[in-house]
Amino acid sequence: MRVLAAAIFATALALASAATAAAQPNDGFADLNDRLSPAVVNIATAQRVGSEEGSPLFAPGTPLERYNDLSGNRLRMQRSLGSGFIIDAEGIVITNHHVIDGADEVEVVLQNGLVLDAEIVGSDPATDIAVLRVQPDQPLPVVQFGDSEAARVGEWVVAIGNPFGLGGSLTAGVISARGREIGGAYDDYLQTDVAINRGNSGGPLFNMDGDVIGVNTAIFSPTGTSVGISFSVPSAIAVPVIDQLMEFGETRRGWIGVNVLEVTRDMAQAMGLNEPRGALLTRIDPEGPAADSGLEAGDVILAFNGRPVADDRVLPRIVAETEPGSRVDVEVFRRGESLTLPLDVERLEEEGSPTPPAGAELDEDGAGPAIEGDLFGMTLEPITDALRRRYRIPTDATGLVVTEIDPNSDAAGKVRPGDVVEEIAWTRVEGLEQARELVGRAGADGAPVLFSLNRQGQYVLETLRR
Repeated sequence: MRVLAAAIFATALALASAATAAAQPNDGFADLNDRLSPAVVNIATAQRVGSEEGSPLFAPGTPLERYNDLSGNRLRMQRSLGSGFIIDAEGIVITNHHVIDGADEVEVVLQNGLVLDAEIVGSDPATDIAVLRVQPDQPLPVVQFGDSEAARVGEWVVAIGNPFGLGGSLTAGVISARGREIGGAYDDYLQTDVAINRGNSGGPLFNMDGDVIGVNTAIFSPTGTSVGISFSVPSAIAVPVIDQLMEFGETRRGWIGVNVLEVTRDMAQAMGLNEPRGALLTRIDPEGPAADSGLEAGDVILAFNGRPVADDRVLPRIVAETEPGSRVDVEVFRRGESLTLPLDVERLEEEGSPTPPAGAELDEDGAGPAIEGDLFGMTLEPITDALRRRYRIPTDATGLVVTEIDPNSDAAGKVRPGDVVEEIAWTRVEGLEQARELVGRAGADGAPVLFSLNRQGQYVLETLRR
């Protein structure tokens, strides 16, 4: 039996090793490099730096005279070059916005040494994508985009670029994660362990078919050099932006004027959703398109224009990619029922989303008579004029105001002093005894209880447990 077991183990190990070897490139990445690298370029920029009018910084006749211009300014050549790649044989080049941001002149340098002056067709700070155009004398080598949505964690990827000015450098690794956020409105980065360094920005991330599935954009590093955590804009986000920049010279994103939050597992259970999904509406801009759509704070958007909304991060992307001026159907979940509402999408005119108001600055007014006892670690009191002034409670807020929170309760970190409990389990709150009764029914058997809060005019949903 031991011999048989050993033989089975050896066979399984051999099969696993063969499968691993099959998953790896047999001949390395040389063939990919030979095929793809001619379409990867270096990006050099120049920026004018002011000097006194008519007073050149460099004396005529010196080797540096060429950096003077007719107005007495000079061109400062940037040493930290970037990368890019050609997607059209007639001269369309993709790079990062931050590579060319503020540049007065841009040059594209091919691997054969050819230098071409570039025009900035358009750039988008939100996704860090820029489109350049050059005028070649003959067709240029190109690469094509692939499907980043099909990319899987663990798959091999290759980056070719210009790290530290060392053009034509290839590095390889695997996709280590998907859907990473690093602080942008439309973040959905591919994370890789490919060595990306200063100068790789704007370069392509290739899959093993030689298709571009990402634009290398950022690294996470305490040292400033690669530590094996790199981020690339997936082609699914980059391509629509590139199309708009080429057509209009700018992005034209959709906008509906709402704020959303994540639907947590506790929220889903308390609201009757079968799983945590969708985007929870917390605020509707009274001047935005959604104001007259029938949407309400507390709705969970499950689908937008026929596209499922997996979570609150997906919705801004879907809305942004929707053509301004179009009318779409929005599927929402409202207090246990599903309904579909029509909505007109307008064009986003400015960066970012409305920022929720900061916490109230408290004054020294009296807090009014407290009601004995608490609820889920929160001390609740009827709203008085003094409490309205102290916590800046909106005039239309009704319910019970939170004045104290037990730091050891589930409410700590979720609820703030000054929040007004307006509803519990979708039922309007009028007094503490009624609130206790609602909690007792909704929180039977330890289930999470849904609280609707008014936070200085911002609609907030939280689930609390005993």
